[in-house]
Amino acid sequence: MPDPHSVSPRCCVKSKSDVQLCSLGGSQAQLPALTPLPPPKSIPPLPVLPGLYPNLEELGDYMGLALNSDEVQRNLALVPVADNQVALPSSSGVGAMVRPVTGADVGIRRAEIRPGLREIILCKDQDGKVGLRLRAIDNGVFVQLVQANSPAALAGLRFGDQVLQINGQNCAGWSVDKSHKALKAAAETRIELVVRDRPFQRTVTMHKDSSGHVGFIYKSGKITSLVKDGSAARNGLLTEHYICEINGQNVIGLKDSQIKDILTTSPTAMTITIMPKFIYEHMIKR
Repeated sequence: MPDPHSVSPRCCVKSKSDVQLCSLGGSQAQLPALTPLPPPKSIPPLPVLPGLYPNLEELGDYMGLALNSDEVQRNLALVPVADNQVALPSSSGVGAMVRPVTGADVGIRRAEIRPGLREIILCKDQDGKVGLRLRAIDNGVFVQLVQANSPAALAGLRFGDQVLQINGQNCAGWSVDKSHKALKAAAETRIELVVRDRPFQRTVTMHKDSSGHVGFIYKSGKITSLVKDGSAARNGLLTEHYICEINGQNVIGLKDSQIKDILTTSPTAMTITIMPKFIYEHMIKR
């Protein structure tokens, strides 16, 4: 005879949505039915807006240009990569100027002719001189000679620089004698000059070929002829110009053999500073 105190749970399922559990003592407790989730609503696709630029395929041969994708891919190989750029934007200068890839070369930096004006402070040596000789050209005063290791040379003055002021006085229209007297009358410890870099000169950067030449012939420091298709001709070097500097080093007054030695020992990238013949000869006269 079963124990009246013993109970056994019973479970029965009437439907999938109606679940009943049999509790102790035969009493039933009904739970709320599970409601299935509604199916997700489909999101309509975003409308495709017209592009800012037409498709290449639509252009086809627009104005005679082959603009299809295959042609573009074939020509991508012609675009230089970053490591082989032929020109780089200059970090300094006027108006986003472009410098060659050899712009980091020491000779190019030394030979650079900067726009604008600069101030130079000079002092006299033990003999009371600055090592500077001036020349008057077209109502302007220019540096005709700078002695080696003199105060003028140590301050950065070069042949062809234009002197605009001496101790606050404008030099326009001054004669050579008046310019030299102003330097002599100046104090020994401080002479203030306002200078413009070599307005009559320009620099040309060239590259040596496999034989070590850049393609020009000179005599007595003057360029007399150019080699066809040489680096000098391609970079715009002109005849009837005198060589003033090579990689920023002054060569005025040197013999052709000495200039040849400097050209031979210079690096592959070489910068030459030149001046037109008629100005050069007038400046070094006497």
